[in-house]
Amino acid sequence: MAIELRCFTYIDVLQSQTASFLATVSRGYMPLERQAAVFFEVAPGMDINVVTDIALKRTSCTPGMQIVERQFGCLQLQHDDQGQIRAAGEAVLATLGLKESDRLRPRLVSAQTITGVHGYHAQLTNRMRHGNFLDEGRTLFVLECHPAGYALIAANEAEKAAHVDILEVVSFGAFGRLYLGGGEEEIKCAAAAAIAVLESIDGRPNEGPGASFY
Repeated sequence: MAIELRCFTYIDVLQSQTASFLATVSRGYMPLERQAAVFFEVAPGMDINVVTDIALKRTSCTPGMQIVERQFGCLQLQHDDQGQIRAAGEAVLATLGLKESDRLRPRLVSAQTITGVHGYHAQLTNRMRHGNFLDEGRTLFVLECHPAGYALIAANEAEKAAHVDILEVVSFGAFGRLYLGGGEEEIKCAAAAAIAVLESIDGRPNEGPGASFY
């Protein structure tokens, strides 16, 4: 069975919160701030082991997160040298006979901005987060994308753009989700950056319902 490349993206410089968040959910080597990273998502899920084998044998990258599901599998690698990260991506694509353009184009499913968050809403959000806390009265931004892996680069670009708190990043499964907290103006800037980076990534057509904004 041919491997389907669903998500493939480079992250040039991991921001501090994004790297720290990955460290809370990674079962491999913990990534560090300012390292470069690459993220793969393929189908069938078990074939992510082939991707891992190629990347680790051809480069000195370290694996941060590998998740194998029945339908999808994902792998995130990091390294201090962006050249090694690029080499890992190129080696995987070349060995599997794929091109970067064979990935699915990100599809923005929904984006929600909630100002003046109620205390109970903040508590519910904090119960499920792996990152920072959301304080009562702050602004909450939630982004949903498809495929899931693109949520990671959206988080990193949001953190570059504004001083916000990364609450949760779900980069595997049917859909990706990004939760951010902060001041209203900072969230506005971070949300714009997250959406812009998703819209800048090309690939195969990704049909589905259009995005809903709140």
